Amino acid sequence: MQVPASFQYRKATSIEHALTLLAEYGPESVVVAGGHSLLPMMKLRLAHPEALIDINDLDELSGIRVQRGQLVIGAMARHAELLASRDAGHHFPILHDAERVIADPIVRNRGTVGGSLCQADPSEDLSAVFAALRAVLLVRGPDGERTVPARDFFVGPYETVLAPGELLVEIRVSLRDSRSAYVKVDRRAGDWAVGAAGAVLTVAGGVVTEVGIGVTALGAPRFVAEEAEAFLTGGPPTQERFAEAGRLAAQHCRPAADQRGPVDYKRHLAGELVTRALRRAMERN
Repeated sequence: MQVPASFQYRKATSIEHALTLLAEYGPESVVVAGGHSLLPMMKLRLAHPEALIDINDLDELSGIRVQRGQLVIGAMARHAELLASRDAGHHFPILHDAERVIADPIVRNRGTVGGSLCQADPSEDLSAVFAALRAVLLVRGPDGERTVPARDFFVGPYETVLAPGELLVEIRVSLRDSRSAYVKVDRRAGDWAVGAAGAVLTVAGGVVTEVGIGVTALGAPRFVAEEAEAFLTGGPPTQERFAEAGRLAAQHCRPAADQRGPVDYKRHLAGELVTRALRRAMERN
């Protein structure tokens, strides 16, 4: 039986209490919410924090709402809540597309949106989704609050810009007249992605005025296909241009060979998935 190393356990009663506990235990403390990623790593001793700060009782970090022209998602919102949210699905179908293929109902009922982002797994679905949506993350720490664009939140595999003692509070997505979609290839239902891509398109006067393309598990820097975005912006949303955007995404991603496939296959997958996501988004009214 796999058993984690010993650790201290504290239950936070408010955001300020959580920040106090993080400061008390220092950089070796870790926040736990759903725990579906952290606890298995602790059992394998790939992670060995000295203290776990449990934030499950912090209702102030929960909820999904439309406020001041933004969709606001609390960091403690569960995946199942996001999937059930009419506001999220109405404004950004990409969120429901992604949540339908994340793990299984048991995980979605406990796992949190903020926890998924803070884990920064290179195959994480929501990291690509919020990168495509150009979301902004609200972070609170001992020096107050700051906002971080989702595209700047990820430093590398399992690394974010969160400093010791900081806590992700909420995710904000500006409302706009857009079309969006997310497509994923996995080895079995609910598995980590072999590859996935999300697209968010704003079209006015027959021209793409804004586009976000997120890619996961395929070595896209910061989960974004920037060259494909730049190519599409300012031009018509045609099938041919979507195919070229896919080619550019494939050209500029840096996939690694692993048990899910060789580099050439993953590069091909990047191009196909980006093209499919763009086409599916454009087909939506």
